[in-house]
Amino acid sequence: MEKQRSAFALEIKSLSEDGRFAGYASVFDLTDTQRDVMRKGAFLQSLAQRKYPVQLLWQHQWESPIGVIRQLFEDKHGLYVEGTLLLDVARAKEAHALLKAGAIRGMSIGYTVKRARRDMDRGVRELLEVELWEVSLVTLPANEAAQVTVVKSHDSWMALNRALVWAERTLLG
Repeated sequence: MEKQRSAFALEIKSLSEDGRFAGYASVFDLTDTQRDVMRKGAFLQSLAQRKYPVQLLWQHQWESPIGVIRQLFEDKHGLYVEGTLLLDVARAKEAHALLKAGAIRGMSIGYTVKRARRDMDRGVRELLEVELWEVSLVTLPANEAAQVTVVKSHDSWMALNRALVWAERTLLG
């Protein structure tokens, strides 16, 4: 099986001075420039059966890990990620600075397609099940909607996280 790299909308909800961040590495039901659409449930099997952690990389470079993923789960919106950039690593420190400045705006995932179907009418491949290998911070994601929408730099991580969870539950149901 061939590994695929595809980018989906990312919303970084926050970025703290110690390198912690949160957001979506994949958002469901969006068509990327490769004509792929990730469907709800595509990550469930992979996440449930993983023996090794999903890697956090810089620009899909396996030789450039930049941090660790603390939480990773599928919700109704997409693939939610909470991670920590390891600021003692030069590339992670650079990535942190680029995120704070808004120069990096995307995230992309590396995966193997396990199950898919073609939607001939729309000319897209619907990804129904994937084996997730890595999440990367990237400069140019395949999906134009893959943008960092909010980057905050402050120490009130827990208060911000609670506010975001409350807002999501209240506003999105």
